[in-house]
This record gives sequence, structure tokens and C-alpha cells, in this order.
Amino acid sequence: MSSTNEFVARHRYARITQRKARFVADMIRGRGANEALEILQFSPRRAAAFYLKVLRSAIANASQDEGVNLNRLFVSDCRADDGPMLNDRLRFRPGPQGRAMPFAKKTSHLTVKVKEIPAAAGSEEA
Repeated sequence: MSSTNEFVARHRYARITQRKARFVADMIRGRGANEALEILQFSPRRAAAFYLKVLRSAIANASQDEGVNLNRLFVSDCRADDGPMLNDRLRFRPGPQGRAMPFAKKTSHLTVKVKEIPAAAGSEEA
């Protein structure tokens, strides 16, 4: 059965902090794929645009398997992991009294896994 397969899509080195991306990841984790797409389309958060593309990619990966019903997909896992800092270093900007104030341009690795909801045992009578 293909119902145990998980279909994964990743956006690596996304130019957003993982803390901001996790707000959106928490919104769609465990929801149906169609519902998650709707939530992401109307969410004002910047990370929603990143996750929208990744979720669409995961659904497209699932559509390559002919045994998968796309209407029964749900988001089984949604993560925002730490990526490296941009150019692997801190950046600096002027501070008061001639000091240099460091700041980090962070990146994230966004992962979305979709899975088909297993059909009930009694409903497969075809």
C-alpha cells in the first residue's frame, strides 16, 4: 500500500529566521493539505509564502505516485530547522560612541512532509 509513504519537500537556506518560520509551521502541522493551502494563501506572515511553495512541491511529489488520492493528503510533519548564517559570519553596523554592533543574517531549512490518511478497514469493499 502506498498509504504508508511520506512525500517530502524542502527549501534549504531560506532567507528567514527559524523562529518566524516556526509560527507558520505550527499553523499547518497536522491539517489536511487543502486546508493548509488555504491557510497559507491568506496568512499575512512572510514565512507563509515560503511554506506555500514547499507544500505545493510536496503535493506534486505525491502526485507522481498513482496510488495516492491527493484529496486525502495531510501535513504529517512541518519543520523549520536552523540553517547557517549568511556568508557564515556576523555582520556589523555602527553603534553609539564608535562601537560596532553585531547582527546575524539567519537562514532556515524548511521541511514539509505529506502523507495519505489511511482508509478505514471497512470502507474498502470495491
